[in-house]
Amino acid sequence: MKVLRQIAITFIIFMLLILAAILYINKQQSFYQRDLVYYNDQLHKIEKELGRGEKESVVEKRYRCSIVLSKDLADPELAEVYRNSSFVLDLTSADGEYIGKVAWPDTLDRFNAARRGFLVTAIVAWVAIFVAGFSMILYFYLYLIKPINELSRFSGEIAKGNYDVTLPIHRHNVFGEFVEAFDLMRVQLVSAKKREMEADKARKELIASLSHDIKTPVAVIKATCEVLDAKAAQGGAEENSIGAEGKPSVVPISREELMEKTATINVKADTISQLVSNMMHANLDDLEQIEVKPTEENSLIIVDFFRSLKQYGNIILENEIPGCLVYMDRLRLEQAIDNIVGNSYKYAGTDIHVRFDSFLVEMPPDGMGADSKLGYTGIKNLKKVEFLRIRIKDDGPGVKDDELPLVAEKYYRGSNSAGKVGSGLGFFLVKYYMEKMRGGVEYYNNDGFVVELLLRKV
Repeated sequence: MKVLRQIAITFIIFMLLILAAILYINKQQSFYQRDLVYYNDQLHKIEKELGRGEKESVVEKRYRCSIVLSKDLADPELAEVYRNSSFVLDLTSADGEYIGKVAWPDTLDRFNAARRGFLVTAIVAWVAIFVAGFSMILYFYLYLIKPINELSRFSGEIAKGNYDVTLPIHRHNVFGEFVEAFDLMRVQLVSAKKREMEADKARKELIASLSHDIKTPVAVIKATCEVLDAKAAQGGAEENSIGAEGKPSVVPISREELMEKTATINVKADTISQLVSNMMHANLDDLEQIEVKPTEENSLIIVDFFRSLKQYGNIILENEIPGCLVYMDRLRLEQAIDNIVGNSYKYAGTDIHVRFDSFLVEMPPDGMGADSKLGYTGIKNLKKVEFLRIRIKDDGPGVKDDELPLVAEKYYRGSNSAGKVGSGLGFFLVKYYMEKMRGGVEYYNNDGFVVELLLRKV
């Protein structure tokens, strides 16, 4: 806006100067009136000099006139004088006899002078307009076209990933502040790129370090399991080997030693779990790379997922699962169920009740998600889609009402998580997996914490 105001002011000043020049030139022009006294005086002098015998050519040159010594009004020379609108007086001799005409071509002189003045004025005006136009073109080039070209070149380099290119900053042109902000953006992009590279490097180093650290507890677990296997095999083989006093020659593994070994395995398993959680933290930015491929599967295999989780506690299947085909990724669904049951065991420590049923949801034709709480109102051509619902419930205190909306947030851990191993990613991943399988998840309190997994039927 400031530049536009400057352009308008400059243009107005220029036009005012042109107008002042026109008015000044016009003022210098005045209506011409002949001085008859002057011409009569010139005539008397010419008559006297001709009477003294001066040559006509000398007199004409001296008084800038034309002398026609002819009494014939049709004389060609006299006709030419009248054609040029010259001022003509009668010429007489010393005794008063008419001998011809004296003519002064003042009209032609005034015309020639006016023509020269117009030409000079036109040339001056042309030069002024040329200079003003060229100055305007130069101004627009320097303050508009050139900055735009520089911005275009700069943005092209930025698009190519060349963040080291610099952009000239001209504070007094129309793009001054914008260019400065654009260059600041470049600096921020360079800084962000550098931080991203450093973070990526640190993440890779951390993952490599954690991968190496996992080997130690795995080796301990493997060695402990080998000892247990050897003890069990030795004890079983030597039950039939009787010593001199009728007793086994080698005592099998004791209860205390068995508990010690299993405690070692449990501790090292927790260590692995923590290391894997740290690795997940370090690599969570690549969440979109976690592959979830839902395929048509028989729903009956879901029961096996629960039966394989006996180590968590008592899991009660309250009814039989409806036999049908559903969209699922077997690995991801098993991980989701394992996470939910494990959390219930960790935070509630009660029996876990599982119930299966089916329900219908009205969805748009291209709908991919499921939501048993929300409807699709105001949308025409809804179609009914059937879902298999897996209801998993514990008998614990549930989740605090103010914390319930945050359960599926990344890295969130409730107030009851103190002293318990975890990363705050489990339920976040459960929700992610279920949505990628064209289903959904619901969770709420109802005399315990309830989680509903929704699988879309084929």
